[in-house]
Amino acid sequence: MSAPLLEVRDLVKHYDSDSGWWSRLTTRGRRTVRAVNGVSLSIAAGETVGLIGESGCGKTTFGRTILRLHEPTSGSVRFDGVDLAKLTGEALKAMRRRMQIIFQDPYASLNPRKTVEQIVGTPLRLHGIAVGTALRARVVEAVESVGLRASHLPRFPHQFSGGQRQRIGIARALILGPALIVCDEPVSALDVSIQAQIIKLLEELKRERGLTYLFISHDISVIGYVSNRVAVMYLGEIVEIGPVREVLERPKHPYTEALISAVPRVDAARGRGRIRLEGDLPSPLDPPSGCTFHTRCPRAMDICRRVAPKETTLGAGHVVRCHLYETP
Repeated sequence: MSAPLLEVRDLVKHYDSDSGWWSRLTTRGRRTVRAVNGVSLSIAAGETVGLIGESGCGKTTFGRTILRLHEPTSGSVRFDGVDLAKLTGEALKAMRRRMQIIFQDPYASLNPRKTVEQIVGTPLRLHGIAVGTALRARVVEAVESVGLRASHLPRFPHQFSGGQRQRIGIARALILGPALIVCDEPVSALDVSIQAQIIKLLEELKRERGLTYLFISHDISVIGYVSNRVAVMYLGEIVEIGPVREVLERPKHPYTEALISAVPRVDAARGRGRIRLEGDLPSPLDPPSGCTFHTRCPRAMDICRRVAPKETTLGAGHVVRCHLYETP
């Protein structure tokens, strides 16, 4: 098999937290936010991998860390065989042309003081790729590829709907011709009808340009539609990963089962009942010992409280991190 386009190994991202003015004078008040804990993930060229989990589980932090928008605490990220941690200056800047991001909020991610032409054209200016009429031609091509018109270029973000603003963000991500795009919940802030339009647009762009996506979402229905494989994240760790149909139709981890059971169904009375998780997502400041899910798991055993589970391969690329499937 050919090498993956993106290969992440044991990625860790921790943040230092503090509890007030006293921590600035002493280390006693400082604590660590364990946002991402040893995540490994590979993505092949042309593939869409969905990353799903509750709010606060570390999905966005993971996506931004692999792009080095946040510097990793430890671990490695290799893009097209190149170790991103070793890149600095112009080499890192050049690599970023091939790795872009679509942000979740189409309102906050666009500069309200700049026109569409300025917003979409900024990456070309920053990388010294085009100026003048050549730059404008590239911008027109980018906005038209996402369903906008050249007449929109002089307008400001507040003059557009939420769906149109997200199209502007997509055009900005496409303008440099990237190979990988991190889609950070790109439809969660949009109306359902607009969500369908944006998802269809992303699918068309993927086919036309041979793009690779890491698609982050908390909506398992969206993940099931767009993804080739799905990774389920809980409290900074991937607890299950595999082909999307295999995971969604035959989930193994109790957390994945709970997520799927929460999806509204027309024939819910004839299907599997809702699995209600007790309590809230634990704080990444103080994650539980052993399996981090044991405090909410309806099938928790004594070993779950003491020992962190290892990965178990179930076949067909389906991997789960749960004591229920470990062989004695």
